[in-house]
Amino acid sequence: MDLRILEIAAKTENNKILDNFTHKSKNKNPVCGDEMEICLIVKDNVVKDIGYQCKSCVYCQASVSLLSRKIKNKKIDEIKSFIHDAQNLFNDTRVNLDKYWGDFIELFDKKNLSRKECLLLPLKTVLKALKL
Repeated sequence: MDLRILEIAAKTENNKILDNFTHKSKNKNPVCGDEMEICLIVKDNVVKDIGYQCKSCVYCQASVSLLSRKIKNKKIDEIKSFIHDAQNLFNDTRVNLDKYWGDFIELFDKKNLSRKECLLLPLKTVLKALKL
């Protein structure tokens, strides 16, 4: 396992409960059993805050940790566009990611293909919460 994944997963400032959320979703990875709950505070089409809890592997934890930091103060359309593009990072598809989202490239890499569903679970959970 890559030490970088452990470093990313260790940043847990958004691993919290939000009581005043506007959007919420729970999701489970049927392949391995990872569980994820994400709560969002959205105002004027912008994610103002995020809180998550998970019972999951370190790959899923790294993904949700990075995602939770990156989507704060981002417009929903930007988040939706990124998530759509990110799902193609594992393929041979050429993806033009905005530099802002570049940190995901090292996670969503072919070397982690066997953990694809773990890494994508937080993204799918955010989409579900936003009903996109």
